[in-house]
Amino acid sequence: MKRWIFIAGTVVAIAGLLCALFMQLGSGFHRDVDYVPTPPEVVDKMLELAQVKKADLVYDLGCGDGRIVVAAAKKFGCRAVGVDVDPMRVKEARALVEKNEVADLVRIEQADIFSVELGDADVVTLYLLPNLNRRLIPQLEKMKPGSRIVSHCWHMPGIKPRTVAKVMTSEPREREIYFWTTPLEAE
Repeated sequence: MKRWIFIAGTVVAIAGLLCALFMQLGSGFHRDVDYVPTPPEVVDKMLELAQVKKADLVYDLGCGDGRIVVAAAKKFGCRAVGVDVDPMRVKEARALVEKNEVADLVRIEQADIFSVELGDADVVTLYLLPNLNRRLIPQLEKMKPGSRIVSHCWHMPGIKPRTVAKVMTSEPREREIYFWTTPLEAE
């Protein structure tokens, strides 16, 4: 009897996992990375390195809960666009935008970051793995000269950063932030 209960439980568990997988596939999105929030100290340093100004348009690719675009709008009064493929993150980001009353400055889009046109962006922020940063290079190269790109933690393989800054977080842990300007310079 115990064996049949074990088998039945295993079948139910596998069915549940398959159901969850098919629901994710059917939802039209695929995550390339898991969501890990950027610490507030890093957000501030990223925006400082990017020299964000009121006239700028800031894009955050893989925006998660929207904290970077909200911070940019609140601190600098600039327009900002957060892009994420995950519907749950998009919902959280839109809620944060509303809570902080910056809906007139911030737009959150559910989209694949590799399909976003960045020609009008002045600043792009990233917290993606190096292989994803590399895949973004063709889009980033279409940005107007003098545009700024900052990445929390991860470099962009084959592209020389102008600056690599370090910031200590409250964890305490030191984090690196990479900064580039367009046109991008090969290493």
